[in-house]
Amino acid sequence: MLLTKNKKNQASKAAGNRILISVTVFGSAGPIRFVVNEEEPVADVIDTALKSYAREGRLPILGSKLNDFVLYCPVVGTEALKPWEAIGSFGVRNFMLSKKPPKEEDGGGGDEKPVAVGMRRKSFGSWKAWFNRSLNLKVSSH
Repeated sequence: MLLTKNKKNQASKAAGNRILISVTVFGSAGPIRFVVNEEEPVADVIDTALKSYAREGRLPILGSKLNDFVLYCPVVGTEALKPWEAIGSFGVRNFMLSKKPPKEEDGGGGDEKPVAVGMRRKSFGSWKAWFNRSLNLKVSSH
């Protein structure tokens, strides 16, 4: 019995430390949590996150193409993590997953503004229109 425990401990040490990470998908309601090996590359973590997201039936539907997504670490910086880096090398356990920004093709226009990926702003008009609508909602008493 003691021999089997030693084998299990040696096998787990050989596999590396396992950590619980949280991956928040941009636009989704909450994070996905799962256990990974510290030595696992970022690309495998993205793949696991996409599979877990689809299995749970979350919205919005993302797809399964690994190359269409990037993983960010909000604490470390704004740069996307390299797919070959080990997930445990950053020293954090919270990450953000978002779609890659579309590549801009140089069409010669040059005056178009870049659009932030995943950021949609709903416009309901100006603040003056909102203020006027809120005044019209007041019910006057007789």
